[in-house]
Amino acid sequence: MVQGARVAVYGSAVRAVAERWLPELGGDGSQDFVCSPAGLWLALGAVAAGARKETAGELRALLGVAEADAAEAVTAAARALAGTDALAVATGVWSLVPVYRAYREALPGIGFGAIDPDAIDAWVRERTGGLIERLPVPLQPDTVLALVNVLALKARWAQPFEPHRTRDADFTDACGVRHRVPTMHRNAWPGEAWRVCGATVVEVRCDHQGARVRFVLGEAGAAPADVLPAAWAPGGVRSPVDAEDVAVALPRFSVRTTIDITPQLPALGVHRATTGQADFSGLSPERLAISTVAQEAVVKVAELGVEAAAATVVLMQPGSAPRPRRIERIAFDRPFGFAVLDGTGEVPLFAGWQAQAPR
Repeated sequence: MVQGARVAVYGSAVRAVAERWLPELGGDGSQDFVCSPAGLWLALGAVAAGARKETAGELRALLGVAEADAAEAVTAAARALAGTDALAVATGVWSLVPVYRAYREALPGIGFGAIDPDAIDAWVRERTGGLIERLPVPLQPDTVLALVNVLALKARWAQPFEPHRTRDADFTDACGVRHRVPTMHRNAWPGEAWRVCGATVVEVRCDHQGARVRFVLGEAGAAPADVLPAAWAPGGVRSPVDAEDVAVALPRFSVRTTIDITPQLPALGVHRATTGQADFSGLSPERLAISTVAQEAVVKVAELGVEAAAATVVLMQPGSAPRPRRIERIAFDRPFGFAVLDGTGEVPLFAGWQAQAPR
């Protein structure tokens, strides 16, 4: 598969994950949130590279890839995303159990090391430029492997919002309460604004070609899951804004969310991977299962540009409790017999009985 085709598969798969995940996150739209579908896809995709049998099947149904093709797709996607100065992508695995050499070689862009919580937090902090300071969740006592993906974006607007035009303006929240908030203003070209199924999309161009930032205004009362897909809707379903000029008023904002994705996994079709039936035998000779999937994401939008980062962690624990060894204790603490046999084990050379306390 050529690089462009791999990236196309990746893009389609991430969109599918986003549209399946958003209903679990956004609800009725009454709460702020930010997430990284790409970060979740990359993290679970790297884990799926080591999945086998039914576990691989359920992850493939969610991600579009598993086993060897997951390794190829994750590697190609990470390289494509990191191909711009605007975006940094990194994945690391820290483990207390052996990791197969074939798994490591299939994912050449991933670093491997021994579990060290302080070192992992420092790695997250460095890779996100300080936007995220530590793992979204602490390591658990039974964690034997942690896979962490980080994405970090920093880009300036190609045409910044002029700070002197920022002024307080009305913003009505989801409960209908009106607030005065700092709001940025600028003019946009008509080609930077369009409509999709009742939603209005505005693209604010970055000075890096590798990043596009779009803002979507849906119909009043619409849920996030119904509105956000308009941001990546194909050109064929867009209708241009019928105007010669477009005036954009956008609040300056910062949103940060920490999400425990683990309870949402069943709704995403991931069941077996979190149980004792999980099969990650392509990753390690040890039995493993996913114990926690969590993500912290942040987006900051201001007059000069945008900053964003996400850290997605997949924690793994032993896949099933070790089966208790059946121990039958035999204590020769009362009279017992004994025999000395020949080499065939059939001829008793000596036989006896110990009836008194041994001396």
